[in-house]
Amino acid sequence: RVLDLLHAQGIGACLATATASPPPWAGIRYPGLLPEDRDGSRFWHGSRQAYSPTSPDYLRLSAELVTAIAGRYASHPAVRLWHVNNEFGCHLPADYSDNAARAFRVWLAERYGQIEALNDAWGTQFWSQRYGSFDEIVPPRKAPYSLNPAGVLDFKRFTSDSLLNLFLNEKRIIREAGGGQPVTTNFMGAFEPLDYHRWAPHLDVIADDSYPDPNDPDAWRAAAFTRDLIRSLKPDTPWLLMEQATNAVNWRPSNAPKAPGQMAALSMQAVARGADAVMFFQWRQSRAGSEKFHSAMLPHAGTGTDTWRSVVQLGTDLEALPALGRVGARVAVVYDWENRWAVEQPDHPVALDYLAEVQRWHSALLDEGVLVDVVDAEADLSGYDAVFAPLLYLLTERAADGLKAAVARGAAVLTGPFSDVVDEHDRFRHGGFTTQLGDVWGVRVTEFGALALSAPGQQRAPVDVGGLGAFDGTHFAEELTVDSAEVIARFQGGRTDAMPAVTMRAHGEGRAFYVATIPDDAGLRALVRMVARPTGPAPRLGTETVRRGEVTFEIDHEAHTVAVTGP
Repeated sequence: RVLDLLHAQGIGACLATATASPPPWAGIRYPGLLPEDRDGSRFWHGSRQAYSPTSPDYLRLSAELVTAIAGRYASHPAVRLWHVNNEFGCHLPADYSDNAARAFRVWLAERYGQIEALNDAWGTQFWSQRYGSFDEIVPPRKAPYSLNPAGVLDFKRFTSDSLLNLFLNEKRIIREAGGGQPVTTNFMGAFEPLDYHRWAPHLDVIADDSYPDPNDPDAWRAAAFTRDLIRSLKPDTPWLLMEQATNAVNWRPSNAPKAPGQMAALSMQAVARGADAVMFFQWRQSRAGSEKFHSAMLPHAGTGTDTWRSVVQLGTDLEALPALGRVGARVAVVYDWENRWAVEQPDHPVALDYLAEVQRWHSALLDEGVLVDVVDAEADLSGYDAVFAPLLYLLTERAADGLKAAVARGAAVLTGPFSDVVDEHDRFRHGGFTTQLGDVWGVRVTEFGALALSAPGQQRAPVDVGGLGAFDGTHFAEELTVDSAEVIARFQGGRTDAMPAVTMRAHGEGRAFYVATIPDDAGLRALVRMVARPTGPAPRLGTETVRRGEVTFEIDHEAHTVAVTGP
């Protein structure tokens, strides 16, 4: 009835498969369907997403449900798009149950073949962790002390793959039922548990959810990063902003409303950065349940509200836009899920927030008016004039070859610190650090030199070329052996006084930069100007300028007046 009504009014539907939240009877009748945390505690019904992704009962029941829905609606003319499940892993990013243990062993056996290959990759001779068979392996459950880092890394890969398997199973059922419409699910930006780079090829169109905090004046910066990341996952296919709030949400300690014009600004930011749809959660505001305070297109207070009027105005503005082309970026920032999983594990020289550091580089480029793609470490870099790849701790041979090829071809590539340290198993390679990039970069790292996080400004790095000036280094003051690079900045004071802080080596047609510390904001902006060489005036702080095809978007995110004088 609902789909017929929509179709009669010329409205297409994105139909969900309804598998994200099993009803109470399912977990009661099949308790093995319920997931467990690393302490062995079971998650029960009463909320949502209470299912084990590897439970045979969940796999069977969800397949029966999707078979029924797809069989009934695959040919309905209102169905334009399929939405599989919902926000995979959002509330339950990992399951540690016996179901997960059995599936993890199968996944490992397929990956390594023999148990001795796994023992070698994980370094299990340390702390008497050697396994005699795959049957002895359990997920990284609660343990007395630090867990094996290679085992944790593989479990994160397995978890991402397990949820991807659910998506692929449902997509297969839709196709077998004759559903030829595009199939997608909603991503959540730089969501740590799922490697969206691995997921992206399997989605017909990328869809994303966006909920920046109106209380955070810099939330638009993180949103710009996320929009660029989502666009870059499938660069030849426009993406969909599937969820955002018209106003306030319900799940923060303080759920501030959006400022006047903020919803429109964030919506147009998504369109400017590649979106071909702007959608909302939710249509009519819920009367009951956990999300009854979450705003909607049609709020409880009705159509005489600013929320309603702003949504209607946005629709008018979107309808008035001309045809939009592609977003063309000549600069890339590397954000790599597996590298993040490895970097953010414990027992390192210093604790790091990988996402925050990558976002800082993106923000510095944003302030200089440089449009960027956000790409995987193993991405094709052939179309970029400059590449920023900070904190590439885990560096595969393929990723290293891509970076070196980019330099040889003519790009400026910046890496470091804490880069080229371990292989894909989180093991040191023979020969120390920077074993893959050292020859092209012309430097070798000998010590990481962790700095106290309570006093991050211990080291100074004056730079004597390019008008760079001076900046504070944080987290690391690495000791470098310079073989064939030019030293363009040195530390000043402390243990590494006068030692190299920033180096550059010309190679082929390009330039390879290494930074032996994490620069403060002034240092980031200076290095961006040196490496990316932006042209034209930088946008006013609080604004962004994005060109998509023949259309230039000027978006002001602050409460002030901006005069636009021309393109």
